[in-house]
Amino acid sequence: MATTEKIDDTTEAWDSGKLGEDEQFVRRAPPEAEKELDDALGLQAISIRLPKELIEQFKLISKIHGMGYQPLMREALKRFANAEVKVILTQMANEGKKETLENGKQKVEVELNLDPRRAA
Repeated sequence: MATTEKIDDTTEAWDSGKLGEDEQFVRRAPPEAEKELDDALGLQAISIRLPKELIEQFKLISKIHGMGYQPLMREALKRFANAEVKVILTQMANEGKKETLENGKQKVEVELNLDPRRAA
């Protein structure tokens, strides 16, 4: 009877590479499993061309933060988008019709044009 070496499932085993680095145990998940994971996380694959220098910068930064460069890019894009939406909404609110409510809060009416064919 053959015996196999058991590697404890610990943080140290992952960090040292005993787990997760041996190519003999690597295989791609079936497409259905990938789709389920993407759906559960709300992710969508895209294709984008970026300057090599930018990718290398993200790889360097990601090593410093101890994470992959693609999750770092997602986080950077998310932060930018959130900040930009706040700037745009603030500008729109400042340009809109303002009304002070009884409780002291302000109500702002803004017109949104979400039709990309009708750019302002």
